[in-house]
Amino acid sequence: MLSKLKIVPNLWFDGQAEEAARFYTGIFRNSGIDDITYYGNEGQEIHHMPEGAVLTVEFTLDGQPFLALNGGPEFRFNEAVSFVVSCDNQEEVDYYWDKLGAGGDPQARQCGWLKDKYGLSWQVVPKILPQMLKDRDKTRAERVMAAMLKMKKIEIGQLQQAYNSVEQDAYDTVSV
Repeated sequence: MLSKLKIVPNLWFDGQAEEAARFYTGIFRNSGIDDITYYGNEGQEIHHMPEGAVLTVEFTLDGQPFLALNGGPEFRFNEAVSFVVSCDNQEEVDYYWDKLGAGGDPQARQCGWLKDKYGLSWQVVPKILPQMLKDRDKTRAERVMAAMLKMKKIEIGQLQQAYNSVEQDAYDTVSV
């Protein structure tokens, strides 16, 4: 399947590729494990993996293909790469936040970002947030940004309250 695609995210793991793929496919609908390859005898002096250990796992998350590689301890995930989960409502935000964040670093949560238990960064974002931030009324957009910056998990109700706040507009325009 992957050979038919031009671009596929490849995730480097240190022995947890299959476990992580099963974790992710258990969270997202329309997901599954597509294929698994295993290390053979060839190249053991380089990869140091036992014959029969999982080499790669091809999996799909809600229609998006991924490849997980058991490459060893040399590389770790960092925030330079993250995956955005666009959510229709607060129920979806709560679901993905709780599921993806389970076992992850609670200190690595800010503005809708979290790290899962494998160290991979995710952004759990309601679809309405970018719309609010692009509003032509800069005051409204700035209030939304200010509200979001105070959050760990994004709360749509608080964003809407900041977006619709007339008292704040009046306060902002009063000069002393």
